[in-house]
Amino acid sequence: MASTTAAANDPSTSSGQRLQGGDAPLSFRRPSGPRTLKNALATVYVSIATLLALIPLVWVLWTVVSKGLSLVLTSSWWLESQRGITPRREGGGAYHAIVGTLEIGLICAVIAVPLGVLGAIFLVEYARGTKAARVVSFMVDILSGIPSIVAALFIYALVITILGAGRSAVAVSLALVLLMLPVVLRSTEEMLKLVPDSLREASYALGVPKWKTILQVVIPTSFGGISTGVMLGLARVMGETAPLLILVSYAVGINFSPTSSTMASLPTMINSSRDVAPGLPGYDRTWAAALTLIIIVMLLNLVARGIARATKLKEK
Repeated sequence: MASTTAAANDPSTSSGQRLQGGDAPLSFRRPSGPRTLKNALATVYVSIATLLALIPLVWVLWTVVSKGLSLVLTSSWWLESQRGITPRREGGGAYHAIVGTLEIGLICAVIAVPLGVLGAIFLVEYARGTKAARVVSFMVDILSGIPSIVAALFIYALVITILGAGRSAVAVSLALVLLMLPVVLRSTEEMLKLVPDSLREASYALGVPKWKTILQVVIPTSFGGISTGVMLGLARVMGETAPLLILVSYAVGINFSPTSSTMASLPTMINSSRDVAPGLPGYDRTWAAALTLIIIVMLLNLVARGIARATKLKEK
């Protein structure tokens, strides 16, 4: 008995061995034979699939960076427009397109974020498990699968044809709202569901009304995830081209008015140079515009990650 106790307390005894009574130690061995072979094959298959998925991404990034980085690093690219610049002429920048892209994205966010967050609050806090919640969720799922050109044609028919308004950046933003809204609503809904019910119950026990509990407990707790969903939704719509081609005309100069019929953006700047022959300055500007759009999207993702991380550290 003493020897058994000593063996059990001996640090040199393997962690995979355990003593039961006075019996011999139990040894746990790695699986052998067909199971080991299947495990190895599965590991190899997953590794190869991951590498194959990364090849196109790395290839695209390398191509865009190698062909557009030289222009992006110049100050004129960020401070000048394309007014008076032809495909064969060097110079100019993407300032007008950057301003237009950010302006359209800001208008889209101002409309889509409140609607998405309030819709998610309704689904989770007021209508959870009801028929109304199921109907709204079903419609959101349908809306999330609508192509951008369908959203653009709908806004064109409603705003321009029926209401008589002209083509403008506002019309583009309305079309992009239809694409961004389901992303914000669904991500916010999932984040609100992750908030423990015990936090809500503790607030109710203190006599705090439901609306104040949502504002002061539920929203702050899930703020990191909500902001991440907002940034990802904004990054998703910034690269759309179809609504811009249908609902607004491309401008080579700077335009700060969202109601104007002409507005530049990075996607339309890329599209306007699609027929430029390789070797011309306009061809290089196309790759630089693509790299600029990627940089903006990456910055939005980094901001979302930073907000989420800061929120987690604050909670700790």
